[in-house]
Amino acid sequence: MEGVDLHTHSNISDGTFTPKQLVDAAAEKGIHTLALTDHDTMDGLALAELAAKSHAMRIISGVEISSQWSRPSTQKNYGVHVVALNMQDLEPLQKCLEQQKQIRARRAKQICDLLIPLIGEDIYLDVLAKVEQIPDRVTRTHIAKTLVEKKYVSRAQQAFDKYIKEGKKAYVKFDGLGLEETIQVIHASGGFAVLAHPTRYDLSATNIRYLIEIFAQFGGDAVELPPNVEPTSTRQMVDRIIAEHGLKVSVGSDFHGDNMPWIKLGNIPRVKDGQVGIWESFV
Repeated sequence: MEGVDLHTHSNISDGTFTPKQLVDAAAEKGIHTLALTDHDTMDGLALAELAAKSHAMRIISGVEISSQWSRPSTQKNYGVHVVALNMQDLEPLQKCLEQQKQIRARRAKQICDLLIPLIGEDIYLDVLAKVEQIPDRVTRTHIAKTLVEKKYVSRAQQAFDKYIKEGKKAYVKFDGLGLEETIQVIHASGGFAVLAHPTRYDLSATNIRYLIEIFAQFGGDAVELPPNVEPTSTRQMVDRIIAEHGLKVSVGSDFHGDNMPWIKLGNIPRVKDGQVGIWESFV
């Protein structure tokens, strides 16, 4: 769907563009419908809406919520992201997001504390400097970039692989909302629940299928189509599962600015014949 991007990030979370810069860049790309979906915060929404007044652009209220899902047969917990879109009453969701922010702030400090014996330095204040001294904006990306700048690693992915991804010594689980609860609170706010990037959770094909099935059973509305860089077989598999469960589709670049320069704003997958876009349901 040309002109639509329903998954983007600003510097209110782990992107590098301000909300205004994001909107201006989207306008240059010919995007007419944009959702700012920062992690567990909607603090940039008003800024994006203000910037959009200078363009022929519709801003869709959005947020990417960090949730938890576990498959009973494995007893393993997975972090899963749900994009909330087009909320009509922000109050129910904002209450939950305030709790998510507190969890995010605690987690950031815990990760930095765990890094001290590993690198011999407390980098917490350096990390806070990246987010205007607002602890609940800290993501692991900010911590990884700080480790790069201090030359403990050569690139951000190495920071994840060596220190802060699951299974490493400085990893701290984001103990946020459960998947079903996340969907419920989005619906209570009059919004739509979209399973974000379903192929990026390090899941087998069987578990991707099960995740989408459970998401549908919990009342989820749509699944984000995998990007064009994914293998054709993977994208076709997701298409089949979406169709099997009667879900709508969403499209988003997951743009982060300079933090992920290979992801281009507005670069979204093609919607297939027979697929129904979630944006067709927006009020």
